[in-house]
Amino acid sequence: MDTTTDTATNINKSDNTKTATDEKRHYAIILYGATSFVGQITAHYLTQFLSSPAAKAAKDSATVTWAIAGRDEDKLKKLQSELSGADANNPDSDSDSSNKVDIIIADSTDDASLNEMTQQTQVIISTVGPYLKYGESLIKACATNGTDYVDLTGEAIFIKDMLDKYQDTAKKSGARIVNSCGFDSIPSDLGVYFTQQQAQAQFDKPCDVIHMRVKAAKGGLSGGTIASMATIFEEVGTDKARRGQLANPYLLNDDKDAPSVRQDNVGKPEYDIEHDRWLAPFVMAVINTRIVHRSNQLLSYEYGREFKYDEAMWMQDGIKGQLMSYGMSVGLLGFATAMTFKPSREFLSKHVLPKSGSGPSKSEQENGFFDIRFFGETSKKDTINTKVTGDKDPGYGSTSRMLAQSALCLAQDISKDEVTGGFWTPAVAMGDQLLTRLEDHAGLCFEVVDDLSSN
Repeated sequence: MDTTTDTATNINKSDNTKTATDEKRHYAIILYGATSFVGQITAHYLTQFLSSPAAKAAKDSATVTWAIAGRDEDKLKKLQSELSGADANNPDSDSDSSNKVDIIIADSTDDASLNEMTQQTQVIISTVGPYLKYGESLIKACATNGTDYVDLTGEAIFIKDMLDKYQDTAKKSGARIVNSCGFDSIPSDLGVYFTQQQAQAQFDKPCDVIHMRVKAAKGGLSGGTIASMATIFEEVGTDKARRGQLANPYLLNDDKDAPSVRQDNVGKPEYDIEHDRWLAPFVMAVINTRIVHRSNQLLSYEYGREFKYDEAMWMQDGIKGQLMSYGMSVGLLGFATAMTFKPSREFLSKHVLPKSGSGPSKSEQENGFFDIRFFGETSKKDTINTKVTGDKDPGYGSTSRMLAQSALCLAQDISKDEVTGGFWTPAVAMGDQLLTRLEDHAGLCFEVVDDLSSN
């Protein structure tokens, strides 16, 4: 089936969001990997959000039944106990804290358990990474059983593998598979989507070029993120074909005639003359740009077949900014090189980098933030500037909210008649509905600004 058919279905969804199959499933959402670092944050957020007045006032909120899942029953029971008392810590909560979320035992190495789990729910949230090592069995189960799926992977080659293997299966079963529903890549994907909407409204045409710049971000890394990065570097370090895949900006475009326009890539220090700032590489550009280009394909190239998009980090002007830019670039190159070779990768993983299950403290999550800017220009040189901001640590505090709201959006807002089975991106599958949810409930803000440098 051609994936470039009319897929702009994320506007004006109908209220008839549940299918007959959905009605037979006990759970709206199952959070798989609930005891992982980000899984626990997501579980607490879901508990507090679903018991808040804002959620209770929303459509069908009272009917959202969900469960936590994983392989370690003791850890799940501990989390279950924590969640049963989480409402007492939420000033907006008025739910009965004696209600305990259900527990489901499932293991990524046990296909039968994954099949049983996915047959019980409308949507699976997966936080079990590295996805290249542990993610395929769950994708297969969801695609086979018609179960919607969201995750927070930043592993582009994993998405490519799953797309190639299970796209047809997901289309037939009706499973909507939406990868990268965290900091990578919702701010980029929905940021471009929002910018293009505004350009179309103002200029009656999309932007041919959009530059994304990370103006500011504060947050920490978890052991799970490091493990995913190590897996990717291990993969590309031993396989030349994998390196070629990772370098392809259209890796996730699966149409027969993908664009061939050369994409800019900020891979070394550069000076941004227009805004008087130094630029440095942005580590997440390798996944974000691929997701954005897939969104363009799924929207039948509404952004244009010549559309160009790049991402970088803003540093300040002057010598200090130049030194920071060079330091960031050298540091990223050194890290990538070290992680490519097994001895140095194992040394860093054992003695230097955060261990699996660890991550930013609650205070660091709450005090984190991000501020991302988008510079758009049309073929007639009309320009538009937008920004996307978040009020929590981007990788965990904000990511947990984005992930949870994505799952709720699929479960409650998006009809399977309008967005059918297959592999989608956040912007194309959920678009306006997700954008609204993120602004209302996840601390994100999307806005047009006049002067990106000063605001």
